[in-house]
Amino acid sequence: MKTYVYVDMFNLYYGALKGTPYRWLNIHALCRNVLKKYVIARVKCYGARISARPDDPDAPQRQDTYFRALLTIPGLEIVEGQFLNKTISRPMIRDGKIVRRPDGRPKYVEVVTTEEKGSDVNLAVEMLHDGHRGQYDACVVISNDTDLIHPIRLVRNDLKKRVAILCPYRQPAMLMRELRVPIYIVRKGALAASQFPATLTDKNGTFHKPTSW
Repeated sequence: MKTYVYVDMFNLYYGALKGTPYRWLNIHALCRNVLKKYVIARVKCYGARISARPDDPDAPQRQDTYFRALLTIPGLEIVEGQFLNKTISRPMIRDGKIVRRPDGRPKYVEVVTTEEKGSDVNLAVEMLHDGHRGQYDACVVISNDTDLIHPIRLVRNDLKKRVAILCPYRQPAMLMRELRVPIYIVRKGALAASQFPATLTDKNGTFHKPTSW
């Protein structure tokens, strides 16, 4: 079956990659290793460029290098949304309890939060559009985001396409399980077997896996 893979990169990172030695992930190789019954024709990745933060100023450079690695894969496309950093006030917590001022009011601190905008919408729209145009016989969604349930149902029920989910988390969300479509789990063994070489070459020259990875 000619298959398109739609990757929620934010969900993949936080579900399977963050804090692991597997961040130098060749997503196409992961699909080949896990989805053996499918003929992968195209991989479409949906993510956003992150900004430097005081606790991790080099994060954008590592991401740029990873995107460069992904783009060495024939048939892979990156569709970018946006990351928005916001500074908000939150109660200070110490040992599981709210820290209070002498007058009893909670003590607040400023924290930086990151919010992704647009990627899930882009994924849903392009999955439906590609299916409507007959670009694929089957599609696989790499995500555990329940916001994608409705477009997945439309692809399966209205467009009559086969749909499967490759879940980055150990347990698929209950609503995902209720879809009654094949669900595969991203396992450590598959991640370990799907890494890029430490050194890669593209049209701009040779580059290397980030040292901290």
